[in-house]
Amino acid sequence: MIQSETLELLEWSRLCQHLSTFAATKLGAIASRHLTIPTSKNLSEELLAQTKEVYELESRLNSGLSFEGIQDIGDSLERAQLQGILAGDELLAIATTLSGARNLRRAIDNHEDLAVLTSLVSELRTYPEVEQEIHRCVDERGQIADRASQKLGDIRADVRKTRSQITQKLHNIIQVKSSAIQENIITQRGDRFVIPVKATHKDAIPGIVHDTSTSGLTLYVEPNSVVPMGNQLRQLTRKEEIEEEAIRRQLSEQVAAICPDLEKLLLIVTTLDLATAKARYGYWLKANPPRFINTQANEKITLRQLRHPLLEWQHHHEQGHAVIPVDLLVQPETRVVTITGPNTGGKTVTLKTLALAALMAKAGMFVPAREPVELPWFDMILADIGDEQSLQQSLSTFSGHIRRISRILNELNKNSAELKVLSAENSAEEKVLSAENEENSSLLTPHSSLLTPHSSLSTQHSSLSTQHSSLSTQHSSLILLDEVGAGTDPAEGSALAIALLKYLADHALLTMASTHFGELKALKYQDERFENASVEFDDATLSPTYRLLWGIPGRSNALAIARRLGLNPEVVEAAKQEMGGANDEVNSVIAGLEAQRRRQETKAAEAQKLLQQAEVLYKQVSEKATSLEEREQSLKEKQEVAVQQAIASAKGEIATVIRRLQKGTATAQEAQIATNNLNQIAEKFTTPQQQKPKVGFMPKVGDRIRISKLGQTAEVITAPDSDGELNVRFGIMKMNVKLTDIESLDGQKVEPPPLKQTRNTPQNNVTPPPEAPNIRTSKNTFDIRGKRVADAEIVLDKAISEASGPIWIIHGHGTGKLREGVHAYLKQHSRVKRMEPAAQADGGSGVTIAYV
Repeated sequence: MIQSETLELLEWSRLCQHLSTFAATKLGAIASRHLTIPTSKNLSEELLAQTKEVYELESRLNSGLSFEGIQDIGDSLERAQLQGILAGDELLAIATTLSGARNLRRAIDNHEDLAVLTSLVSELRTYPEVEQEIHRCVDERGQIADRASQKLGDIRADVRKTRSQITQKLHNIIQVKSSAIQENIITQRGDRFVIPVKATHKDAIPGIVHDTSTSGLTLYVEPNSVVPMGNQLRQLTRKEEIEEEAIRRQLSEQVAAICPDLEKLLLIVTTLDLATAKARYGYWLKANPPRFINTQANEKITLRQLRHPLLEWQHHHEQGHAVIPVDLLVQPETRVVTITGPNTGGKTVTLKTLALAALMAKAGMFVPAREPVELPWFDMILADIGDEQSLQQSLSTFSGHIRRISRILNELNKNSAELKVLSAENSAEEKVLSAENEENSSLLTPHSSLLTPHSSLSTQHSSLSTQHSSLSTQHSSLILLDEVGAGTDPAEGSALAIALLKYLADHALLTMASTHFGELKALKYQDERFENASVEFDDATLSPTYRLLWGIPGRSNALAIARRLGLNPEVVEAAKQEMGGANDEVNSVIAGLEAQRRRQETKAAEAQKLLQQAEVLYKQVSEKATSLEEREQSLKEKQEVAVQQAIASAKGEIATVIRRLQKGTATAQEAQIATNNLNQIAEKFTTPQQQKPKVGFMPKVGDRIRISKLGQTAEVITAPDSDGELNVRFGIMKMNVKLTDIESLDGQKVEPPPLKQTRNTPQNNVTPPPEAPNIRTSKNTFDIRGKRVADAEIVLDKAISEASGPIWIIHGHGTGKLREGVHAYLKQHSRVKRMEPAAQADGGSGVTIAYV
């Protein structure tokens, strides 16, 4: 009963109503409105896993998960099981539901990584043969189609023929007896075809009068010549009804035969729709999935920027005020949190927000808070929150609170009693198993074959001991008390509130209580299980900020508010004197703490803003550097293509000169001409040597330099160190760069430092001849990109065996697997002296040079 009262106080039904608006089916909406709270942590985690996977699936699908065609067929299934005959539209609803469920399963089966949803739909049977049979017999209007049976088709053909004969006969009578006809139309009365005849000419057309007009001037007559055909039509219509009923009975029997599977289908589809509604509601709330913490592992409750879901709905749909989030960070040793502060400051809203967050997590819903969302799984959530503001007597108000608190304590004691019973049962079983274990342990030595059962008994004993320990220490209830101890004498109410909170600290996992009693603030300094919190109040505007301040007790604002609202200053001063100066000192200390906290929060906000600006600037610089690298790579590729084209053209022109020399005997003059042509070709295709940059620049502190790779100008902060690095600043960013990466604003490069002479080096040593330069050509360059490591090793083995100098191996970057394989192969090869990455201009780390 008290748990139902708590749900009513927290307006849980209103939240469920909001949830139902995100459901796609009627059954899903009903399940959302009557959402139950799971009674086990495993069930909550299962529901939460369903919500997470549906949320992930919805993000992958363009149009989300579709429940099109699925209808509430529960009543139809119940009637079919009772051997009732279903109507055509009911049968059609069953067929569309089967089709919709099949589409749902297909959408989930395409994502095998969603294990929970895949397991959920694995037992879904959609009976395509039943669906096809229903669509064959029932058209889109829910009517039995002519194709349902040959007999029905023949009957309907006869019906159409007879109806056509009747209308043709009546048209003939209207033409012949036009003077007796009131209006040239054919109408129906019941299932009989009639024509309107003037009452004064009723004898001109003998027949059966089925109806009369209001004025009595018109008689609706079925001529005698048409009566036999009308009787025949009635008989055919009755045959048609009998045949349709037989077809619907046959289809209903097929449905009744698979009713258990169809009921399971409805359950699975409703579960999916409920999980989808939770995921979509969480997306709308900008909520995050919770994690249930282990209270035995000293994990703290973390709920940052927590928002009240009902206030969020009110803000978006009912033009309410913007929601002020609260931070709830409860340490593992804390059992009671007392919230103090002025009225209308948000104490009650904070209590409700925490309770709804715990209920939403238990129900498998996301919590409207910033990640990470971490809170315990509370087995009970009980509240005494009195929102009603009436003119009742203090005694009746106090009595109402006490009665509700008594029910809360009784529920806690009941839960504790059940735990004690389970603990006692496990303890008895533990003793029995222990005795058996001791008795059988003596048999272990002579009978070694009994070792296995004894081991299992020991294991069972250990597990029961662990379970017993967990049961005896389990207190996982959340208790919420609003204005605890209010409504009676302040001294007695304060004493009662202190005793109650101390009792709850021993019997509940977490208790949050709002109060105006100053004595409760001191509990924190007497017992580490207590913590203070307060709601902030702005003295300047005389309005609450709805922010929750942790570790700071609330201060009294009644006199300040009274003064600002115009109360006689003499009265206010007299009240201050009655309270004494000690209270002023306490309020001053609290005000100083609040001011200090605000300053720290302001500094933290400014630091966060600077960090965000730095992140934006870093992103911009990174994007620009990437763009420059891509541009450089593009220019290199274009240059390489141009060089290859120039080489091909030069080869063609050289071949032309050679062919011309090979024709006949070459004279000296012709040879000179060919030589001149070759020189012209060489000048034409030789790239002019670029002028080397100026050298001789050395940066000093305060100089403006240019970072070549980034294209940014910067200011030198520190002189170059021994490693050739210096610290520069551009904008608000600081970074270390190498001397080789910078230049002066007029393009001068840094002068390299002179090489130091070793003192012990003899002066008469002969300088070795310079090593021949390594030239990269198409013959000593091998492109193995896209190959597997095994295939690349074959290519490299052949290349190394034929090489007489260094070879260039192009393996690219990719995942790095090919590069690692190449390096491992080169290290173990006997002919490879060393290897190194190529210069940046030759491909950098995407190319390896092996010296053979």
